[in-house]
Amino acid sequence: MPFNPNEPYNELPLLPPKEEIETKAVLKKATSAARALANLNGAANTIPNPSILITSITLQEAKYSSQIENIITTDDKLYQAFTAKSEPTDPATREVLRYREALWDGFNGLKSKELLTTNLFIKIFQQIKQSTAEIRNTPGTKLVNQKTGAVIYTPPEGEPLLRDLLKNLEDYIHNSADDIDPLIKSAVIHYQFESIHPFTDGNGRTGRIILILYYVYSSLLQLPILYLSRYIIENKDEYYRLLREVTENQKWDSWILYILDGIEQTANFTTELIFKISKTFTETLELVRREKQTPIPKEVLELIFEQPYCKTEFIVNRDIAARKAAERYLKELERLQILKPLKVGKEVIYLNKPLFAVLSGK
Repeated sequence: MPFNPNEPYNELPLLPPKEEIETKAVLKKATSAARALANLNGAANTIPNPSILITSITLQEAKYSSQIENIITTDDKLYQAFTAKSEPTDPATREVLRYREALWDGFNGLKSKELLTTNLFIKIFQQIKQSTAEIRNTPGTKLVNQKTGAVIYTPPEGEPLLRDLLKNLEDYIHNSADDIDPLIKSAVIHYQFESIHPFTDGNGRTGRIILILYYVYSSLLQLPILYLSRYIIENKDEYYRLLREVTENQKWDSWILYILDGIEQTANFTTELIFKISKTFTETLELVRREKQTPIPKEVLELIFEQPYCKTEFIVNRDIAARKAAERYLKELERLQILKPLKVGKEVIYLNKPLFAVLSGK
């Protein structure tokens, strides 16, 4: 029966795919992608405090992943909102911050349970959407071309079917006996989740978080610091075209190569970003050490590099220094033109100018 985008795709094939997915071209690309990931893990290990990477890079992923769904915010708004006490009034920024929390909660949930389950997927979705909804149980969900209004895909319908498909996906994720390269497997997992489309909304963002968590689960990554959203935005038309090619023609090769190329490019980009952050941190540390006016503990400098904005409470809450000393350290860093003060509501937060420049690509 030919695929009809207007009809629910209740015939979505179960995993594993019947087609050959470990072709010669795919295996060759998987090798270079794995090498890029190994370099990324090595670069991450050169930074003594991994929090420097996790917070900043995670917020960047939250921004890019939400941008795919046309939820747009700026680096500046995002980092200010993450730092300030007050709830951001901008709804897009609130959504992006919820994505970041969902990613972090998913990572912690994975560490404690060590499995990628339907229940974890539901929790991620609920966190992103601030909803108590679970698996779709009503018909009517369709994916539509925003330019033409044409229906491009109607996902399967019926909660029992969706739960059966998700159980099959779980089994595929956790089946280590199949001996399939986990990088190749990740492309299949991502396709299948997006095709099941188990929620009324937020499936794209949930699926991209699952992809990150799978890399951690498979020990391909030590920290959740590889994010494909930036790559997908830059190659968005190809992303959707190749998804459709699998659905309509079971053409896995091009789709898997696309994901592997995304892994390789993103790993290389993130490795370079880590080196830039590390270099900027070292230069800042040397600058501060040359200035003897107010000695500043290294812990303060590590803290201001966890994200571009910092404030007195962060230093106090880490038990690095009492409030007056913390204020003095921040003022000294302002004098050295490393930090720039900014009033947000009733509080003052400080922008780490060198770090912000690196993360913004300036």
